[in-house]
Amino acid sequence: MIPSLAHLRVRQHVHLARGRRSRTAWWPTLVVLFMAWLVCMGPTAWAQPSPACEAITRLLPPAGQEPAPEQLSAWQVAMQRLNQELASLDNLYRADVEVLIKACELAIRHREFYRDADFAKVDSLLELAETRLAELQADQVPSWKHAAGNQVRGYRSSVDGSAQPLGLVLPERSEEGTQYPLYVWLHGRGDKTTDLHFIHERLSKEGQVQPEGAIVLHPFGRQCVGYKSAGETDVLEAIDFVCANYPIDERRIVLMGFSMGGAGVWHLAAHYGDRFCAASPGAGFAETARYQNLKSEQFPPEYEQILWRVYDVPNYVRNLFNFPVVAYSGENDKQIQAARVMEEAYQGEGRQLTHLIGPGMGHKYHPDTLAEILQRMQRAAESGKPLQSSEFSIQSPHQRYAKYAWVSVDGVQQQYADTRVDASRDEQSGWKLNTRNVQRLVLDAGKPGSPQASVVIDSQLLGLQAGKQNRFQRESDGTWRSVESFPAIRKHPGISGPIDDAFIDAFLVVEPSGSSGNADVDRWVACELEYLRDRWRSLFRGELRSKLDREVNAEDMKNYHLVLWGTPSSNLVMKKIMSASNGNQGEGQESASQGGEASGWAGGLEWSEERVGFDNRYSAANHVPLFITPNPLNPERYVVVNSGPTFRSAHDRTNSLQNPHLPDWAILSLDEPRSAERGGRVVEAGFFNDRWQLDAELTWQNRP
Repeated sequence: MIPSLAHLRVRQHVHLARGRRSRTAWWPTLVVLFMAWLVCMGPTAWAQPSPACEAITRLLPPAGQEPAPEQLSAWQVAMQRLNQELASLDNLYRADVEVLIKACELAIRHREFYRDADFAKVDSLLELAETRLAELQADQVPSWKHAAGNQVRGYRSSVDGSAQPLGLVLPERSEEGTQYPLYVWLHGRGDKTTDLHFIHERLSKEGQVQPEGAIVLHPFGRQCVGYKSAGETDVLEAIDFVCANYPIDERRIVLMGFSMGGAGVWHLAAHYGDRFCAASPGAGFAETARYQNLKSEQFPPEYEQILWRVYDVPNYVRNLFNFPVVAYSGENDKQIQAARVMEEAYQGEGRQLTHLIGPGMGHKYHPDTLAEILQRMQRAAESGKPLQSSEFSIQSPHQRYAKYAWVSVDGVQQQYADTRVDASRDEQSGWKLNTRNVQRLVLDAGKPGSPQASVVIDSQLLGLQAGKQNRFQRESDGTWRSVESFPAIRKHPGISGPIDDAFIDAFLVVEPSGSSGNADVDRWVACELEYLRDRWRSLFRGELRSKLDREVNAEDMKNYHLVLWGTPSSNLVMKKIMSASNGNQGEGQESASQGGEASGWAGGLEWSEERVGFDNRYSAANHVPLFITPNPLNPERYVVVNSGPTFRSAHDRTNSLQNPHLPDWAILSLDEPRSAERGGRVVEAGFFNDRWQLDAELTWQNRP
């Protein structure tokens, strides 16, 4: 938010920006603005500067033109007044106004003006915000909610609490009770298509697809993260928002997109297939190594190669057999490579991918081929997703995505290995499940189409409780048995790592109020925390939800993954959680025998004022641990220590690299300066096992 104390109307702001007042008319406003900025910033506005941090170049969004001072002054005055009036309004539709103001604030902060005409977009969005706010203040049902044609709405993200925009194309209102199919269109990469430009386009331009008799949703997807991380949550929450506010038949949701949007379709369809009745990825990419043309000598550390499996779609190909998928490529487009890779994956499972090719086309649709794709999508939407199917598949090397219909894989035998459940039903024997690499299963007999009395798992007949969630665990001899519950501390969907997994859900950053006693560590923590804050604003298009350690309460522990910064000496919450973990140590965890007050937590990590590490202990004066682990005070939430998303600024050059780059834990040496590639030199890294203990077989040392 950019502060101001003046209260002027938007029309006055626009006139001022267009030079319709004298030069001397605006300088007092600038003085007021500066004084208001000092008031809002508090002591930090004139405090001593923090230790100098390494300069890290930001790729997204690129910096553009500066607005003229008179324009900036007028916009600041307008936004301050709008924000003040909006803050006093308790209304369900606040986010519809917030997204407009936020788009302008971020554009000003990051200079997201790339041609002269872009300045007028701020004027337009502020005028629209003024109009919408007036309707809400009058307690009117918003006129924009059901108006036919292009609309922009806002919703509240669970991830960071920010208002996020989405575009809609609404048909003329039909008879009461009419339910529409929903077409979800994922946009391509646009380094400069930030909130300001996305909203302007969604209000003024036709989309790529315009199916009749349907509602079209254009998710923002946090602009340019390949619909991964918070971007994938953005798409799912945008769908949920539209389904909650418009008459959508949730069995008829079609997923389409092109380029980066095509890559998003590949991974979202493969990861969340139970949401869609059909999907059509256009161009894009489907995996990492081949798309990047990497040779073996160019491969990153092995743990990073393992992490490619989180988003590399060939590892999930059987999930795409559950509904129609129609891929598109231009005949002369080099990104036809993605569909060729997926053709191989289909063939490896005895299937054939439907792949339509636009004759003579580069990186764009052939109009006739697009028309054929839309016809196929329309037929799938007319049929809808069946309420009951006779067969389906689950394939996933990552536990977050190992579920479909009424089956969920709760635990695996080997992490990041090919994990499968193939389900089929016949009239005589009912449902049969054949599994691979599955340790724990949850079968929800309360969902449509699920078995009610019994099921056969790997040739073993097992009874079910109708209407309930049934839990099964594989024994050491390979047989299955029913259990009432699973261990509280275990890897399961939503609590399985790696570090990046925490930033898909709601999280709270907890800042330290004290010092570690080590200037180098404190400097690194301050610099990395500021890097995360700036990155979350610029790349993830939101504001970090954050508190000081002494402000965290029981509700925060309950509702959020906690992202703790600092050390047990500097962060009170970290000290509290470490103490709780020490009081509940598992077998094989021992307190440190040297180096002052220390403890064993996070799978046996030992951390004192002198030493830090697992079997190999490093000097705490110039090493920092990064890790993810269940919160011992609430095992259904994570604790992350000293890390944000592990893909960094250098990886933004291509969405195919915006993947996890660190596993469950890592020890960084501060002898290497922070950079756009990494926060320090990785001296050791690895994964925890199923019970969140150190996995010696998945530990790597001294890898650069």
